[in-house]
Amino acid sequence: MKKLLPFLAACLVLALSSFIGLRPAAEGYQVGDKAADFKLKNVDGKLMSLADNKAAKGYIVVFTCNTCPYAKAYEQRIIDLNTKYAAKGYPVVAINPNDPAVAPGDSFADMQKRAKDKKYAFPYLQDETQQVARQYGATRTPHLYVLTRQGNDFVVSYIGAIDDNSEDAKLVKTRYLENAMTDIMAGKPASVNSTKAIGCTIKWKRA
Repeated sequence: MKKLLPFLAACLVLALSSFIGLRPAAEGYQVGDKAADFKLKNVDGKLMSLADNKAAKGYIVVFTCNTCPYAKAYEQRIIDLNTKYAAKGYPVVAINPNDPAVAPGDSFADMQKRAKDKKYAFPYLQDETQQVARQYGATRTPHLYVLTRQGNDFVVSYIGAIDDNSEDAKLVKTRYLENAMTDIMAGKPASVNSTKAIGCTIKWKRA
């Protein structure tokens, strides 16, 4: 019986993960990896890829959603990041990886409403198959990836969180992403290029 306990415990964890829509993502990108391009539907109904913006020096790719409390807490900060960095060649690209069957408030129609209500000045893309989230290795909302252009490629230069306070922007002590961007725009590697993403788990499709 004792030998069976670890096996039974593992089975229970897998069953619960499937039930609540949590499924481990692939390992995904590491800093220094080339990011593959994608084509995802924006809230305006058009397909968008990284290659579309020829003037971009890079992107701040953020996996986020409508429903997660952490994503909501960071929403204005994401808007502010786009305001600050888009003009410098690093626009925000927001991607919603959640399965709306698991998180009904993350349907495409709800994404369109959110983007309109909050006046998003950046793309808000639906990762309907969740393939892009898996490719990146995203596990949370929000989960950020800074990409920098190297020739025709985009290379991952930072992965993780925006800052060190998910609850109150006024109490932030360390702005991880902005510090990384300062280094990157100066032509240097980010001194801190990876931090732990804090947020809700991505709602994966049920098996």
